[in-house]
Amino acid sequence: MCFKVDIHTHIIPEHLPNFREKFGYGGFVSLDHHKPCRARMMIDDKFFREIHENNWSPEARMKECEVHQVQVQVLSTVPVMFNYWAKPLDCLAVSQYLNDHLAEVCQRYPKRFIGLGTVPLQAPEVAILEMERCINRLGLAGIQIGSHINEWNLSEERLFPFFQAAEELGAAIFVHPWDMMGQEKMNKYWLPWLVGMPAETSLAICSMIFSGIFERLPKLRVAFAHGGGSFPATFGRIAHGFEVRPDLVAIDNNVHPSQYLGKFYVDSLVHDPNMLKFVVGMMGEDKVALGTDYPYPLGELEPGKLIESVAEFSPQTREKLLGLNALHWLNRSLTDFVEEEKIKMGIRVKE
Repeated sequence: MCFKVDIHTHIIPEHLPNFREKFGYGGFVSLDHHKPCRARMMIDDKFFREIHENNWSPEARMKECEVHQVQVQVLSTVPVMFNYWAKPLDCLAVSQYLNDHLAEVCQRYPKRFIGLGTVPLQAPEVAILEMERCINRLGLAGIQIGSHINEWNLSEERLFPFFQAAEELGAAIFVHPWDMMGQEKMNKYWLPWLVGMPAETSLAICSMIFSGIFERLPKLRVAFAHGGGSFPATFGRIAHGFEVRPDLVAIDNNVHPSQYLGKFYVDSLVHDPNMLKFVVGMMGEDKVALGTDYPYPLGELEPGKLIESVAEFSPQTREKLLGLNALHWLNRSLTDFVEEEKIKMGIRVKE
């Protein structure tokens, strides 16, 4: 077994303040602990999701990690907690509450957890200050952001100073879909999660490529959830559009999108071995990292099983996909989690 680092897991504090009462308006998540070890996530009086204690308890998470031999989880908030729609300073207060909790968990178990904060990106200058606090004071490795910020796509020039600051700070950026496009037309069959989420991630990738963010910030380390969503499967169409209608597509960046394949990371959460092979072939074996969406049912329920099931992957490739690529994206070293003597002895693949 290889050393496993899961870059895509979500956590929420066991108890949340009454933000609706605190700020004087609704739309914020609250938790109704209606049964032992279980809670209902509520948005005002509307039910959102039933969750279990592994959503908030690091001890429960570690027990399950032991079962699946996951050595390290990268923790980020549940995307519904982004609250980009809220007043900026109210969103900042929520973000700080979440970030302080996440940092406390990582500080309590530094060998088991790495944290990604959340920031009020609807106010980029405020977001930068909170990102600086997350990296410099709380010791987090980076920031999780949404696939868009209200009406702004990630190509919005007002967001560029945030990405520039992330590069300067050495902060890893994890892009997760939220507030899915077209969901008002997808009331049945769980389609916002099955159709909207993959499209949202492709929207985010295309926005960053075509706006020239990766060109202007070559050291920015970005990972996208869910294997890049629908981007890999539709890349041929995306590239063809760039070639035949540069007057519409190449207006901000005239570099062919193929030049950015292998310049950003995606997680391995694609649920299909053939698709995983395709994504690794497209992005490169150095740019795909284990991600499971733990602890939710649409994620990979046995972390690492998909990667380990692909017979064509060499032991070295598996080692990269299961852990080493994640550490590189996070700017962390294996020696942060495994004793150097064990690594020299070759024990890292048996941890």
